[in-house]
Amino acid sequence: MNGDQTTDISDENKTPLLPTHDPIKRPQSFNSLVKSVFTLSHFFILLGPLLSTIICLWVKVDGPATSRNMLAVMTWVFAWWLTDAVPMPITSISPLFLFPLFGISSADHVAKSYMDDVIVLLLGSFILVLAVEHYNIHRRLALNITLLFCGDPLNPPLLLLGICATTAFVSMWMHNTAAAVMMMPVATGILHRLPSGPNQSEVVGKFCRAVVLGVIYCAPIGGLSTLTGTGVNLILAGMWKRSYPEADPISFNTWFFFGFPLALLIFFALWGILCLLYCSKGTSQALSAYLDKAHLRRELQTLGPMAFAEKMILAVFSMLIVLWMTRSIADDIPGWGALFNGRAGDGTVSVMMATLLFIIPNKKQKGEKIMDWNKCKKLPWNIILLLGGGFAIADGVQSSGLAHVLSKTLDFLENAPYLAIAPAVCLISGTITELITSNDATATLVLPLLIQIAQTMHVHPLLLMLPGAIGAQFAFLLPTGTPSNLVGFATGHIEIKDMIKTGLPLKIVGTAILSILMPTLGAFVFGTGKPVQ
Repeated sequence: MNGDQTTDISDENKTPLLPTHDPIKRPQSFNSLVKSVFTLSHFFILLGPLLSTIICLWVKVDGPATSRNMLAVMTWVFAWWLTDAVPMPITSISPLFLFPLFGISSADHVAKSYMDDVIVLLLGSFILVLAVEHYNIHRRLALNITLLFCGDPLNPPLLLLGICATTAFVSMWMHNTAAAVMMMPVATGILHRLPSGPNQSEVVGKFCRAVVLGVIYCAPIGGLSTLTGTGVNLILAGMWKRSYPEADPISFNTWFFFGFPLALLIFFALWGILCLLYCSKGTSQALSAYLDKAHLRRELQTLGPMAFAEKMILAVFSMLIVLWMTRSIADDIPGWGALFNGRAGDGTVSVMMATLLFIIPNKKQKGEKIMDWNKCKKLPWNIILLLGGGFAIADGVQSSGLAHVLSKTLDFLENAPYLAIAPAVCLISGTITELITSNDATATLVLPLLIQIAQTMHVHPLLLMLPGAIGAQFAFLLPTGTPSNLVGFATGHIEIKDMIKTGLPLKIVGTAILSILMPTLGAFVFGTGKPVQ
């Protein structure tokens, strides 16, 4: 563009990093199937309102009428999401009219859910990703990572390990969503070198799925390592301090001593699952023609030295990571956010750094900045709206009273055996995140209840709180489970069946590892064998 050599790339590298993903394949033969498709599509459209009506008329909920109405709305929305009866972004904004119609909340209140701080974080991060894409930085990073880890001869499991390890490390120090957004262009930059469409073999397609799944799952796994790696960890630490102010706080170091070994074991379990499912014996031979080291080195040399704009984008990204890491470190180590009395959030930093790209000149054409709004036309609003819809539902679950109704289903934990506590709480918390709300909202909803149950059971509260908080981050089965899942799903390389195929064994293994560490390492680090003060 305007003589910028960094934008002169091949067609395969112009493929959007975050294309719209349509999980429903339309029939090819119009004449023979149009009638059946017409009938089926209209049935799916009517399915949501029909199920909602059934719930409102015949289902009894032990709570206020608004809780039953909220259950009806959730059924409507999830029916459309799962069947793709209505485009996913449009379904995502349906709470804007469903909530007022069902008497759950006002339109003004619902609309605020669509500009949450996490959504602002995502918006700013996507602008940075578009800058990375426009200046082809992801291709340079992809070539360097591929050269470092591909081995000689090519070793696909080693390359997959390098991509996963890089994502997990990045996620240790920044928001899971931002880590996935940052690493997905690097991963897809590697995949752009491989054949796609009709020319893509099954072996290559499986490896592509493994790479994308590795990125989206390593983001939450890496976030488990540090207290600031994810919002759920901070929610847990905050609730613990407010509920037990005299007890030892969960500090950055305390969490790391438990979280890092947990994350490391789950990380290698994920790598093993991905290699077992997606890296067959013929993978190396199928990929070697496209990932030859000598060819990669020549291609990296042809990119030449980094231009000023590329250096500035990396500098802004680095500054963003540092600001994310230091905004709120721990209760005993206040970050720079304390200077603003906690008013600044991660989204504040994300948008501020993105704004700099519209101010800093690119030094290619006089008066041209690194970014302009024309380059932002590819913003994936479908993902942003879907995340906003999830937050709207989360708010509705709590404000309607449905959260209190759902919490009663956990009363059985009072009679659960000691060794069954961690896996039971972990699975319940993860299921709530998968089907109902975000992991932050799940933690906010479940942790106060778990404190009460722990007091009734006369056990250390962290025996329930830790599995509840960590289990909320084991949302590996559905695109709506976490924002990082959405980032990978939007690339078009994976489908829901791929997430279930990989996520289900990962969830089982993660729950088993947590169940083993809780009464052993957890007892040593958090003192769960001693009475709480």
